[in-house]
Amino acid sequence: MDETLLRGLTPSVLGILVRRGADFAAAEDAVQEALVEAVRTWPADPPRDAKGWLVTVAWRRFLDATRSDTARRRREDLLDEEPPPGPAPAVDDTLQLYFLCAHPSLTPSSAVALTLRAVGGLTTRQIAQAYLVPEATMAQRISRAKRTVSGVRFDRPGDVATVLRVLYLVFNEGYSGDVDLAAEAIRLTRQLAARVDHPEVSGLLALMLIHHARRATRTAPDGSLVPLAEQDRGRWDTGAIAEGVRILQAALARDRLGEFQAQAAIAALHADAPTAGQTDWVQIVEWYDELALLTDSPVVRLNRAVAVGEADGPRAGLAALAALDDTLPRHTAVAAYLHERDGDVVTAARLYAEAARKAPNLAERDHLTRQAARLNSARRSP
Repeated sequence: MDETLLRGLTPSVLGILVRRGADFAAAEDAVQEALVEAVRTWPADPPRDAKGWLVTVAWRRFLDATRSDTARRRREDLLDEEPPPGPAPAVDDTLQLYFLCAHPSLTPSSAVALTLRAVGGLTTRQIAQAYLVPEATMAQRISRAKRTVSGVRFDRPGDVATVLRVLYLVFNEGYSGDVDLAAEAIRLTRQLAARVDHPEVSGLLALMLIHHARRATRTAPDGSLVPLAEQDRGRWDTGAIAEGVRILQAALARDRLGEFQAQAAIAALHADAPTAGQTDWVQIVEWYDELALLTDSPVVRLNRAVAVGEADGPRAGLAALAALDDTLPRHTAVAAYLHERDGDVVTAARLYAEAARKAPNLAERDHLTRQAARLNSARRSP
């Protein structure tokens, strides 16, 4: 069973049901039931047209659910509209669904969470990690969003800012390797940039391109993480970097700075350095200052502490870190790195081991464990 195929078809099938009159929550439930049926039956009897099969089965599930509740009488006229068997139209509804999920009846945070879950294919746990909230809290938020839009006709799509936030989080989750959605996020952001003339759309596209340019060097052949400073810069995609920088420069020239443009500027400075030692950390700290003013994000301030440690020395970085909540994800890993830079390998080894126990994924946990083992081994060596 090709789960990637199913995930790729889901937005288009969902969009077809919504256009045919299904409210979003009911359509999503129907599509999920069709996917379960596909997993059960396709291995033994694969359809010739996967998308057409999913549309037909999902529509029937929707109609069955409609007949069984109080809305049956209002929707009986839909019974004659069941799509016939055969190939479904090749229409890409994904970006439109992102806008539909950003409905004015939802708060921005709920709209983002709903889109990530329903269209992006992320799990509740992954979305909760992106928002730095407990999984149970995110599950409740998504459930409330579904209830809010249940029965709503999606004739008032949401705003660009919410769609950008969703695309950004989808790209980040894909970039981590848990769900391979980074390329899809870039594709949709290109579509959005072609439709919407806004510097933040360009900033997000530039950010994605520059980060994606070094994706092949982020992991070793055995799957272990390779820190930015140790990556083979000769393998970075210089074409993608150049495109991203061109897009960013055009956006910055419009003098309407936003957080995605600031993030892209930081990424561009990293990409521009021939070696890690030649990185312009002073400029990076300045861009983090701008970004902190725009977002007031604790994650931004955590990353700024690392940059301060590089620009002004590890003790300056530790001083910046001390002002932050030590329960912040990756706070312990940053503290370990700065203590190692400061020469306190005993504290650094202890903190690396502690950070490994808190790591959000296996690759990061293994990397931090190796860092702790490296320092401990060096201490024991004569």
